[in-house]
Amino acid sequence: MNQTIKSPIAQLNDQLRRTFLGGTVLLTIGVQSLPEETQQALIQAVQSFDCFDEDNDPYGEHDFGMIQLAGQTFYFKIDYYDLNLEYRSEDPADPTKTKRVLTLLLAEEY
Repeated sequence: MNQTIKSPIAQLNDQLRRTFLGGTVLLTIGVQSLPEETQQALIQAVQSFDCFDEDNDPYGEHDFGMIQLAGQTFYFKIDYYDLNLEYRSEDPADPTKTKRVLTLLLAEEY
């Protein structure tokens, strides 16, 4: 997929990742147990992440990333649910049918 033309899904995911608006943001127990400064640095790194390519983003959705910080490896991932948060969304490109959930986690929690 041409990474210069973003899909509607990538645009919605970028909005959530950069602003934490348009969905829910979850921090795993491992991330919550880190010092406040590390958590803030991780949030800043996620919001500024811009290293998507064909290797780490094969579907062009900007829904997953890896970050090295403070000697640890972190992931962020975005999942698409129906509005009741029960099932996978039938149309992740449609924000009226999709609830996005961004999770920040330690690599070992994956």
